[in-house]
Amino acid sequence: MTLLWASVTSSLTSILLLWPIFERSCPDGLRRYFYKYISIITGYFNPYIDISFSDVSEVWFKSSDAYLTVETYLSNKAPKSAKRLKAELGKDSSKVVLSLDVNQRVMDEFRGVKIWWTSNKDVNTSRFSGYPNETTMSYMLTFHKRYRDLIVESYLEHVMKEGKEIGVRNRQRKLYTNCPNDKLPWYMNRSLWSSIFFEHPANFERIGLDPKRKQEIVDDLLTFSNSKNYYEKIGKPWKRGYLLYGPPGTGKSTMIAAIANLLNYDVYDLELTAVKDNTELRKLMIETTAKSIIVIEDVDCSLDLTGQRKKKTKKSSDDDDENEIPMKGAKEEEKSNKVTLSGLLNVIDGLWSACGGERLIIFTTNYMEKLDPALIRKGRMDKHIELSYCSFEAFKVLAKNYLDLENHPLFDTIQRLIGETKIIPADVAENLMPKSSSDDADKCLSKLIQALEQAKEEAAKKKDEEEKLKEEEATKKKNAGELKGLNVKEVAQKKENDEVKVKEEDQAAKWKDEDVKEEEEDQAAKGKDEDVKVE
Repeated sequence: MTLLWASVTSSLTSILLLWPIFERSCPDGLRRYFYKYISIITGYFNPYIDISFSDVSEVWFKSSDAYLTVETYLSNKAPKSAKRLKAELGKDSSKVVLSLDVNQRVMDEFRGVKIWWTSNKDVNTSRFSGYPNETTMSYMLTFHKRYRDLIVESYLEHVMKEGKEIGVRNRQRKLYTNCPNDKLPWYMNRSLWSSIFFEHPANFERIGLDPKRKQEIVDDLLTFSNSKNYYEKIGKPWKRGYLLYGPPGTGKSTMIAAIANLLNYDVYDLELTAVKDNTELRKLMIETTAKSIIVIEDVDCSLDLTGQRKKKTKKSSDDDDENEIPMKGAKEEEKSNKVTLSGLLNVIDGLWSACGGERLIIFTTNYMEKLDPALIRKGRMDKHIELSYCSFEAFKVLAKNYLDLENHPLFDTIQRLIGETKIIPADVAENLMPKSSSDDADKCLSKLIQALEQAKEEAAKKKDEEEKLKEEEATKKKNAGELKGLNVKEVAQKKENDEVKVKEEDQAAKWKDEDVKEEEEDQAAKGKDEDVKVE
């Protein structure tokens, strides 16, 4: 036995000494063939199967979704058995998320079957001189071949599902914006979105809105987020459209942030003026993820959606949605954005709207009457939410938020003034916010009362000016009418005089003709008498 172990040890030592020489002296082609056939030969005797999940993706600088999901899944398993871990900040940057470090192995168990996961790192030499070597990360799944069906059909589905659920719980939500991609080199297929962490603190409890309306909106949102099976049942994409409209400063952007925090969604702020054409718009929609809100703010300023479709010089298509509406502000035709109303409608309600699931599409506008009816009809913008001037109920919510007041002697005065004038919630919040340590509740409420009275005076002054302007316009119209009446009389008198003159001229001509005729008859009679005398 001792001789056997000595022989094995000697053989292993010889292999270890000769292997570096083989690596240096053997050509690359021969070495690849050697590895290939060695792998085939060992495969006949190895009862285990390996499945690799690489981080390489079709999108430049973006890891594979399958790799990220596996990494998230193992973050829940690795801390229990792995000896070397990798730490990262998770949701809200307050919780540390642990994952498997490089060249570490962890065991998992599924329905009594043992499975092993290994984290690998491969460094590939770059084909171009001067370029850095390419690093590829991967996870290797190893299991016995007798469990192939169980692993392929059930375990992998379990890993993907649980990994996504863990990712949703641990993820840091993000705010995305689209960035131009036309200046990148042809070989860089970079993502069309850039992002930062979304940390807006807004919530529905602090929004200055009537409590009944807030509850109605919250119920609608929660019903949507729990209706996956219902949308599958009725055969519709799992999406919903919201139109937020009202004067500036009424809290439309704050409402969007509150919706994102309520549903734990990412936010994609789509700037249409930066989109080159309909094709790029579709690419942007494809890259959005589930559990997200796609926002187009001030949509009336992004496209010419005033309801007046552009007339085509060529023969128009039978489809009404094919009428193009170019982007505003384009100085040169070749440089102008070519996003059309048809393209926008297709991505929010056509075939492309089914890309992904559990998404909200929100438009905001200050002037809803400017939008094309085809864009805001039900089915596209399913719920219209008007955010108007501040009511007394909304004021009480703001007073509770800013001053921690539920009642105050000045509330009656504020209620009366709010009923008599219009003020936006942003102005109310600005007056309620303490600006120094000496600003107490009485002082802040007094400032608000002063602002309301000033707004009331300005509204009355504006109304008086409008009435005065109307009176001036009415006077001008009246004077113009009188002048017009005088002109009409003069024209009629002139016409009558002309007619009399014409009649007199006709009569004079008639008399002249009669005189000529009588003279001719007299001459004829006289000539006849002379002829008779001659005979």
